[in-house]
Amino acid sequence: MTLYILAAIVVCIILGYVTKINIGLFAIAFSYLIGCFGMGMQANEVIELWPLKIFFVIFAVTLFYNFPLANGALEKLTSHLIYKCRHFPSLLPLVIYLVSTIISGLGAGYYTVIATMAPMVLSLCKRTHLSIVIATLSINYGALAGANFVTSQSGVIFRELMRGSGVANDNTFTYALGVFVVTFLMPVVLLGIYSFVNTNEINTQDQVVTKPEPLDTQQRQSITLIFIMVAVILVFPILNLLMPETPALQFLNHRIDIGFIATIFVLISLVLKLGDERAVIALIPWNTLIMICGMGMLISLGVEIGVVYQLTEWLSTNVPIWIIPILIFVISAIMSIFASTLGVVAPTLFPIVPPLAIASGWSPLLLFICIVLGAQSSSLSPFSSGGSLILGASQVAVDTKKLFNTLLLQAVPIGVGAGIIAVIAIQLIL
Repeated sequence: MTLYILAAIVVCIILGYVTKINIGLFAIAFSYLIGCFGMGMQANEVIELWPLKIFFVIFAVTLFYNFPLANGALEKLTSHLIYKCRHFPSLLPLVIYLVSTIISGLGAGYYTVIATMAPMVLSLCKRTHLSIVIATLSINYGALAGANFVTSQSGVIFRELMRGSGVANDNTFTYALGVFVVTFLMPVVLLGIYSFVNTNEINTQDQVVTKPEPLDTQQRQSITLIFIMVAVILVFPILNLLMPETPALQFLNHRIDIGFIATIFVLISLVLKLGDERAVIALIPWNTLIMICGMGMLISLGVEIGVVYQLTEWLSTNVPIWIIPILIFVISAIMSIFASTLGVVAPTLFPIVPPLAIASGWSPLLLFICIVLGAQSSSLSPFSSGGSLILGASQVAVDTKKLFNTLLLQAVPIGVGAGIIAVIAIQLIL
């Protein structure tokens, strides 16, 4: 049965890629067929494998963050940040990266940032002689790092997947924060080196940058609410880490739930009329929800029959201990060339981390970092959603065929190479 589960995961990825149909729908169908007809489960038992907690959290958080998307607050904030940095041409890659990180971290999420920033940045490349490879890496790294923040879309999903894999609630916060720190700092080093080496190659003298209009009242209120919600979500876990023996902090920390907090802020946003309710609901990433939860059902079937422990045993007994983190990174990177980090890679590989950490002696934090770094190192593949979005934005700025080869043959290898170096460095630290 283990082979059936693993084969089903591979087939889901292939069918999703070939047919362009949501992978999650294939995963739901395989969950039913394998669960009911292969494992003798009742249909209700298969339905109970639907990851309701993950669904609720993603639904609530994205619903709140859709208000500044719907009223244009994040788009206008992007323009302001780019305008403020117009006098520092040599730092343009870092500026693009930091702007993408901030906007993504404020709730726009990976796909929205790519779709918003890519047309603007690819146009900048033509006018400033900035390398397209570095420009696309800057957008991609920033969108990923911001989304990985513990209160942003990917960070929230990572925490829920970690919790579902058996990690204690307090540790999920620490591990997710560690993932964010690494995915934030690695691009800073890479892009900083590039900016230092290529100081004189970027030119913005001929570029006319129009001063954007100021944020209106609704947009300012939306941004303010984001900062307030982030503060509410972060303050109690941080205080609990600093003062773990305080009963009041333990009580509050165990009852702060980002899904319910986000729902309260959704109501506040509606009362303040910060966006149209129908427009905000329409922006919920339903495709992502279906993909994550559908794959979650299939992975849960695998957990039921011990696939996770069989994979863990094979890795810990057949692979040298020192190479396990790099192998996890490479597997994750290969999967991400064709599949989603949030929908496929993380739900598939996160469950093996706790038992593999015990068997190998490696820190769970290191293994989680390897999975995320690996998946995100190849996320600019033109076969993946990130690379596809950039290709779609390139039509008015650069040649699409040339960009396809640039992403596949330059951006992905650079991302994977930088990721492997980062993993080796982290291995020496942890």
